[in-house]
Amino acid sequence: MLAGDSESFDLPTLLKQSGLCLRHFAASEPLFPAAEYFCMLTKILRFAPDVSTALVKFATCDPDRDACKSINIMTTLLERLGCDEFALDFHSLLDTYGKKGNWRKAAIYAKRIKQDFDKFCSHIMTARELGAQSSGAPSEASLKELIERLDTEEAHRKLLVLAVDDSLVILKSISAVLNDTYKVYVLPKPTRIKDVLKTLTPELFLLDYKMPEITGFELVPIIRSFEEHKETPIIFLTSAGTIENVSAALALGASDFIVKPFKPDILREKIARHIVRKKAF
Repeated sequence: MLAGDSESFDLPTLLKQSGLCLRHFAASEPLFPAAEYFCMLTKILRFAPDVSTALVKFATCDPDRDACKSINIMTTLLERLGCDEFALDFHSLLDTYGKKGNWRKAAIYAKRIKQDFDKFCSHIMTARELGAQSSGAPSEASLKELIERLDTEEAHRKLLVLAVDDSLVILKSISAVLNDTYKVYVLPKPTRIKDVLKTLTPELFLLDYKMPEITGFELVPIIRSFEEHKETPIIFLTSAGTIENVSAALALGASDFIVKPFKPDILREKIARHIVRKKAF
């Protein structure tokens, strides 16, 4: 995270916003100061309400000179930051309305652009809110240098394993076996998994097959409902390693299973076989 002249932005959050094309921009302009980039993001947020209003006017076939001016200003900002997709959309909107005089088609464009642009600005706003919570000092580093530092830190980050089991004894055993290699988050209350996944992004799940409040099988669709966990490996822990149980687990999308009580070497070997680093940004 870096503090700019007036605002601070959380860099990992910005890197998740594909519309910014941040990595491409940093690679194409390796000396571009990060502080200047963040100041330009502040300008985007400052003009965003005017642009949103302008898009509503276009969508209702009632744009005026101020609306066109707001769109032009935002287009220039987006072009400077390498946001070619949005910049092209705004160009097409003005061209369709002005040169071609097709108000109805411009209105359709405006409705679509507004929805995407509002989400885009909301993501940048979130990055600013998260950045404001940090005490990071201003830096003279380029945007490319900051991204490279972040990538280096990410490469050395311990992979996160989320273990869900109603037995505290089992959870302590899992932590003891894995803590040297992985970061382990234990969850004895499986019904809390939705709340946990709003703040954590595990690279692998260990799920107890049978729990009193909710089974491991029932947790799978909850996990898969999160876009970032459509493919995250899931390993079931079961004391009943029957063919029926194993087949059911694999049919649900599980990667593997481990019969309890498990041997430490088997637990480590199976996790190492399936776990994949999930980028934090």
